[in-house]
Amino acid sequence: MMTKLAASITVMTLLLAACKPAATAPAHDIPAAMRQTATTLLQSPLLHATSIAVVYRGKEFILHQGELETGKGNPPNDTTLYEIGSVSKTFAGLLLANAVLDGKAALDDPIQNYLPGAYPNLQWQGQPVRLRHLITHTSTMPGMLPLQVNAILQDFTAHATPAKLNAAYANYGQQQFWQDLHAVSIKGPLGKDYAYSSAGTELIAHTLETIYGMPYADLLTQFLAREAGMHDTRLKITTQDAGRLAPGYHSDNPVITTPMPQLPWGAAGNLKSTMPDMAKYLRLQLGTHRAVAESHKPLVRFQDDFSIGYFWNIGSNRQLGTHYVHHGGVPRAQSYAYVVPQYELGVFIITNQSGDATAGAMESALAPIFDTVESMESAK
Repeated sequence: MMTKLAASITVMTLLLAACKPAATAPAHDIPAAMRQTATTLLQSPLLHATSIAVVYRGKEFILHQGELETGKGNPPNDTTLYEIGSVSKTFAGLLLANAVLDGKAALDDPIQNYLPGAYPNLQWQGQPVRLRHLITHTSTMPGMLPLQVNAILQDFTAHATPAKLNAAYANYGQQQFWQDLHAVSIKGPLGKDYAYSSAGTELIAHTLETIYGMPYADLLTQFLAREAGMHDTRLKITTQDAGRLAPGYHSDNPVITTPMPQLPWGAAGNLKSTMPDMAKYLRLQLGTHRAVAESHKPLVRFQDDFSIGYFWNIGSNRQLGTHYVHHGGVPRAQSYAYVVPQYELGVFIITNQSGDATAGAMESALAPIFDTVESMESAK
């Protein structure tokens, strides 16, 4: 779930974070706050399963609640593989940050330097689209390729949307992407206006492949295993692991829907992960890894309390201070990742349903966790 809906969710995320009313009584500890969050979330219409990972000052907490399928008695667990959607983009940003620090790329490099052919259309008034424009969603690239997918996503909640997405990507690979890229029109100005682009993220994945001479999927899994001890996060599911993939529901359709179709590289929204692995990712994001620090640098400021780094949305408010957040959504799951350095706090929450109200329900339900941490910090 990307483009227009994703962009509106980004704005809503920051507004809710800034204006969220305090809970009447914070829970006494993190596990209690997590249970309160899960219980509140699952009271929302259509939502019936959630998993939450919290890392707070070095301690790790994981909670699973509800049923993946109503009435089946099959709660999620630590082996469940979830589709984390566009939170995948933060992984691509991290790998690019690492490449920049390695001296293998520079943010001002024109994307044309890494492409397999000439794309004179990827410029505006003589200025080329650069890597920094892609990672900050300021390239004015279209949301998705092929272009017709953007029209499909305009009516995201329609029951036919997952099938239409499957059809659009049924035979769509990197070769088709390169052909369609010739039809892209850069409207400009570059580096100024926020225009969410998953197509731009796919170009970052190709750039990384060019830099390191290996498939993005291999580059990613090797980096995560080496730097974070993550061994259960991947772009594609093997036949052996298919039974671990969480079933999910699109909009108000009671019938289980299909997974997000595979994108040409997958960096924009195809990652699957378990909650223990996402807890390790939160630990990585809260640590001292130099690529993490680079990826958190604000590169473009849109408002006083809203900037963007290497795909991370950077917010600032009284309760959380400067924090990093990204929403993820596919036709049958939605998630949020929060990194709050001042509290050494990381939160990842996911539910196996995806509709217009899902993101707001998760945002509101997270209040007990943030309120509890604030109360614990104030008591020190």
